[in-house]
Amino acid sequence: MSENSARSVTVERTGTGHFVATNTRGGTISFGTGSDSEFTPVELLLAALGGCTAVDVDLATSRHAEPAAFSVEVSGNKINDELGNRLTDLAVTFTVTFPDGEGADRARAILPRAVKTSHDRLCTVSRTVEIGTPVTATVEDA
Repeated sequence: MSENSARSVTVERTGTGHFVATNTRGGTISFGTGSDSEFTPVELLLAALGGCTAVDVDLATSRHAEPAAFSVEVSGNKINDELGNRLTDLAVTFTVTFPDGEGADRARAILPRAVKTSHDRLCTVSRTVEIGTPVTATVEDA
């Protein structure tokens, strides 16, 4: 494992059903059980899927032209079966438009390839979900 490969966040309880995640750079995001407008952990997973691939696609296309519109919709179905709670039918749908111009024509042309490359190789989040990575949960002595 390389020196720069480790990633981590800390999740702290801020109240009943409310939490805040803090990254190593000091950024925070609050979330909860869905009893209010805060994101739920499932919604954060969907956001991570869309956000990861959006970053890849934006970097590839915006060097040619600034998009006029750029949105990513991520959806899935939450089910409970013999395997437990999980999401199925995950879908990531890009809606991206570019203005007229030569650079924009190039950005439009590479958009499908950028989406495919992100999905197939670059996006750590979708690659982890698709390949499947074991998760270890432990309890430390306080």
